[in-house]
Amino acid sequence: MDILNELSPEYITDKKGKKKSVILPIEKFEELLEDIEDLAAMAERREEPTIPHDEVMKYLQNKNRKLQNYLFDYQ
Repeated sequence: MDILNELSPEYITDKKGKKKSVILPIEKFEELLEDIEDLAAMAERREEPTIPHDEVMKYLQNKNRKLQNYLFDYQ
C-alpha cells in the first residue's frame, strides 16, 4: 500500500521547484484529521489500566444472561 498515492497530493512549488505546500482532496484531509485525533486519544490513554479481553467477554455474557432473565421474568 502506497499511502502517498492514496492521498493524491498536489504540490505547490516555488520558482526553484522546491515543494512549499500540498493540496489534498477534502475527503482524504478529513480522514487524516480523524486518524490524528484517534492517535492522540490513544496516546493520552496509554497509561490507563486495561482489562483482558476474556474478562470483558465474561462480563458481557453474564450481563446478557441477567438481561435475558429480566426480560423473561417481565413477560
